[in-house]
Amino acid sequence: MNRLKRKIDKYLIDWKNDKNRLPLIVKGARQIGKTNAIKNFGENNYKSYIEINFIENVEYLNIFEDGFATDDIIKNISLKNPSLEFFPNETLIFFDEIQKCPNAATSLKFFKLDGRYDVICSGSLMGINYNEIESNSVGYKKDYVMYSLDFEEFLWAKGFKEEQIEDLYDCMKNLKPLSNTQYDVMLENFKEHTIIGGMPAIVKRFVENKNYSGILEMQRQLLLDYEEDITKYAGNLDKTKILSAYRKIKIFLGNENKKFQITKLSNNARNRDYIGIVEWLERAGIVNISYCMENISLPLKANYNPDNYRLYFGDIGLLIASLDDESQTDLRLNKNFNTYKGAIYENIIAVELVKSGFELYFYKVDKPSLEIDFIIRDANSIIPIEVKASNNPTASLSKMIEDNYYKEVKYGIKLCNKNIGFNGKFYTFPYFLTFLLKRYLKDVDR
Repeated sequence: MNRLKRKIDKYLIDWKNDKNRLPLIVKGARQIGKTNAIKNFGENNYKSYIEINFIENVEYLNIFEDGFATDDIIKNISLKNPSLEFFPNETLIFFDEIQKCPNAATSLKFFKLDGRYDVICSGSLMGINYNEIESNSVGYKKDYVMYSLDFEEFLWAKGFKEEQIEDLYDCMKNLKPLSNTQYDVMLENFKEHTIIGGMPAIVKRFVENKNYSGILEMQRQLLLDYEEDITKYAGNLDKTKILSAYRKIKIFLGNENKKFQITKLSNNARNRDYIGIVEWLERAGIVNISYCMENISLPLKANYNPDNYRLYFGDIGLLIASLDDESQTDLRLNKNFNTYKGAIYENIIAVELVKSGFELYFYKVDKPSLEIDFIIRDANSIIPIEVKASNNPTASLSKMIEDNYYKEVKYGIKLCNKNIGFNGKFYTFPYFLTFLLKRYLKDVDR
């Protein structure tokens, strides 16, 4: 099959067409397809595409030793490789693995001021000190956060066309139930996506082979690769503590309340000994953090408890790979997602929400008993979302919508295995339409 179509492809074209474009830094976790996307863009849209990987091409680490003037940098690159050609306004320079060479990020200011060459930087989030990069290039670069494939990109990989996705959105927008064929086909694809995740190499293998052969092995290797990178890039943080937190995520997700608790990582574990650990995992793109709301009011960022949170894997494939062999068999043979206390459903929804641009929050109080899986917002109101592993009643959702105490909640959303509908209180959408939710909330007046 041809290379996978990615959402960054259009973004890069739009970036090139912007006359006021800034040098670009593409951020994202490892193995999500950053390098492949940038290489494809450069080779197809520039007369000259120059790629320098600071891990593979260590001889380029000193190209900034004469300073950051563009002519000096170009001269030093040319000395390393005289065959490279630099055409003003027709050349893209791609600095990859910049965690090995922070000076590459510093140079962005000077490339922008010079204006003759386009520059893109990228690298593993695990190894990049973005605080340093921010201070070195503030005002002279633009960031783009890239993720593994979301469900829409997975559908593209399977061969689905834009008009077929638009048909789904039209039904959603008009609250028209999907046909039985639409529903069954999309649900089956969503289950496949949930089992294999969104890592490009894994998706490509699945689509080409049309089966799960070798997928689990690739997923488990990715888990090990992430562990190796943790030990390589953790910096001043305790690598053992990061690994402990990383390995225990699945255990907390399997608990009833799913709360991640540092004090339960090991005997005598104390919060003060793990400062920065969870934040590092998030910055590395490995996990998504969902914070518990203390008050259901806007703005969301001002009303959450930073010490009460849940951790979800940044790619659902990492959670799936961490499960035991019996669960693996049940998932692949029976498509049984109910064996893990709803954690699989919650994690895949968390992933789709983050990839759509939402930040993650939840709400849980004991008296009166009320729990909402995710809290998002539209322009005017707070929106509670409940994720149901089956089409169970949504007592908490109804209670929050009806209670005058939650004045900024006008309606809710239920995500489950059920067709599109609205009962006057909350909208019901099948799981697989989550990737369209951001667009829906922006387009539809309620």
